[in-house]
Amino acid sequence: MAGVQLYLIRHAIAAERGDAYPDDSKRPLTPDGISRMRKQAKGLKALGVTLDLIISSPLVRTRQTAEIVADALDAKPDVILSDALAPDGTADAVIQALSKHAKKRALALVGHEPNVGELAARMIGATRPLEFRKGGVCRIDFETLPPKGAGSLRYFLPPRLLRQLA
Repeated sequence: MAGVQLYLIRHAIAAERGDAYPDDSKRPLTPDGISRMRKQAKGLKALGVTLDLIISSPLVRTRQTAEIVADALDAKPDVILSDALAPDGTADAVIQALSKHAKKRALALVGHEPNVGELAARMIGATRPLEFRKGGVCRIDFETLPPKGAGSLRYFLPPRLLRQLA
């Protein structure tokens, strides 16, 4: 087994863009998004997932998703925010942010599409992005943080399967 488990999570179902939320960064999860993400987080717990830390985009919908995941796990990992995971963040910025947590063994990153899918592809050496559904999760194992070379994709789970695991 690799030394570091990195989980990439796309935020859950959020309110639609529009007049109610002219500032995209303030769009919250919908009640259905919250309910589904709670079940999906229970699915992660059923898989035996434990996290040392969750790093989230600062946008409301990702922070809410990160908090739901943290609350569902026994260890109750801290949630910190990083602009690197915001929609205008870059993979290089995410990897730099990860380097600050080199002693952690299990981390989750909560972000947005297409960034999360592009980051996952880069981290496993794929040429095309992985397509994350809202609330989808993948696990990539690495020897160390920051990652050096391609990691090993352990699983890529759609939200429906996570809910079934719960």
